[in-house]
Amino acid sequence: MTIADKQLQRREILTKAVCGKGRKFSTVTHTVTPPHNPTSILGAWIINHQYEAVRSGDGIEVIGTYDINIWYSYNKNSQTDVAKETLSYVEHVPLSYIDPRHRASTEEVTAESTQEPNCIEANISANGSSVVLRVEREFSVEMIAETKLFVAVFPGGDDWEKDVDFHDGDFDDLDPDLLDDEL
Repeated sequence: MTIADKQLQRREILTKAVCGKGRKFSTVTHTVTPPHNPTSILGAWIINHQYEAVRSGDGIEVIGTYDINIWYSYNKNSQTDVAKETLSYVEHVPLSYIDPRHRASTEEVTAESTQEPNCIEANISANGSSVVLRVEREFSVEMIAETKLFVAVFPGGDDWEKDVDFHDGDFDDLDPDLLDDEL
């Protein structure tokens, strides 16, 4: 008797699984006004990045803060200073995949910064009193929730192994170079 000959039953298994995923890359602009009118920008860094994720509508919101430090010269390049400012942001990351059968009351969300906020450009504004920064950042998010899996069940419990013909050596002629490294 083969597996196909046996009468199949199915069971529903309730488990936690990834029921939603999303990813978002963004470029944002910030304006920082230092205490002195800058003559030139010597450097701009983003540090102390902190964030958390919350479920919101059709996606996940990443709510966070980071510090911007701008090293600049002023007084016709005769003196330098560092302007520091803490900025807050809310980044809405839409879920590109959602399992419609998940239980909403069990949702847990996570976010990972796949590209930490990074200043890619810093320029003195047209009026000469502030610094305009372009910042890149990217997040990957997941929603984990309870969902149902359907599995086939064979009557007879452990007896199915007796009926299935397992041949030792069936895989001896496989080329290991063709196997997927990610398994």
